[in-house]
Amino acid sequence: MDEEGLAEISARYVGFADTEALGRSPLYEALARAVAEDGETLGFLSTLPDMKRQPNLLLAAVRHLFGTPTGWTEFRQALLAHPDAVRSLMLERSTQTNEPGRCASLLPVLARLPQPLALLEVGTSAGLCLMPDLYGYDYGHTAIRAPVMAPVMASEPPVFRCSASETTPLPTAAPHVVWRAGLDLSPIDASDPAQVAWLETLVWPEQTERLANLQAAVKIAATVKPRIVKGDLRGSEFVRLCSEAPKDATLVVFHTAVLDYVCDPADREAFAEQAMRLAPYWVSNEFPRAFPSIATRAGTSWPPGRFLLSVNRSPVAWTDPHGASLAWIADEA
Repeated sequence: MDEEGLAEISARYVGFADTEALGRSPLYEALARAVAEDGETLGFLSTLPDMKRQPNLLLAAVRHLFGTPTGWTEFRQALLAHPDAVRSLMLERSTQTNEPGRCASLLPVLARLPQPLALLEVGTSAGLCLMPDLYGYDYGHTAIRAPVMAPVMASEPPVFRCSASETTPLPTAAPHVVWRAGLDLSPIDASDPAQVAWLETLVWPEQTERLANLQAAVKIAATVKPRIVKGDLRGSEFVRLCSEAPKDATLVVFHTAVLDYVCDPADREAFAEQAMRLAPYWVSNEFPRAFPSIATRAGTSWPPGRFLLSVNRSPVAWTDPHGASLAWIADEA
């Protein structure tokens, strides 16, 4: 790879450190900045396909294989001593960061739709975001308790903390979900310890509360067993699942941090059009670059490192990628 290509990879890691890891994970911020300046590590990344060079994937792969490093020296030594093992894992796995905390961002939208709901999530991973009605939420001055569920009484349901702007129409109760299904290229089985271990590795090192919430959500998923179908969001499985939703429920097609992985903008737009044909509500929670035509309607200033939540192409809110904050803009756009 030429110098320009290596510079692009370097810039990607600096961007991750500046807009995603900053203030969230001191270790990941430091590692990403060090990767950006290390020729050998950049050279290693250049041997991977573009979609496999992402910081989260590299950092998780090294941690998964060798444990959490104390710093850059230990990380670099592990990577350069075992490049084939790290490369193999990065090619095999993807960053299926099944962050159930994103339900806190989705809840104000879902609760306002005509009830009851039929939820269909594309890129669902282990289906943890398919169960927004089974979690608790703390928005500061508003709290929503998780329902009492006899089958999972042995474990406390997660409570997701989310700082919401004053104009956010916070719900007083969780939505009423009567049907749920997910679609994923590589579904994760919440009852398989090896697959769950990868999900846990995708949680950043210092985020202990986030990890505890993930583990609690996994226990619920292992009990509830939401239906997850293997397939491509651009394929026939998506159409079939939409047709199977009960007609007396409001079908909501949604996704968070998924469409970035669909490289062709034309494919993303084709999916969006199909989702809106097949369901009355299409809810997208993605980096604004995923759908520039929607992002331009949200104003010219995009808060760095934030997702844009939209409903049927209308911008609704800027959200934290892990669901920790929500800034409502629907009444301003």
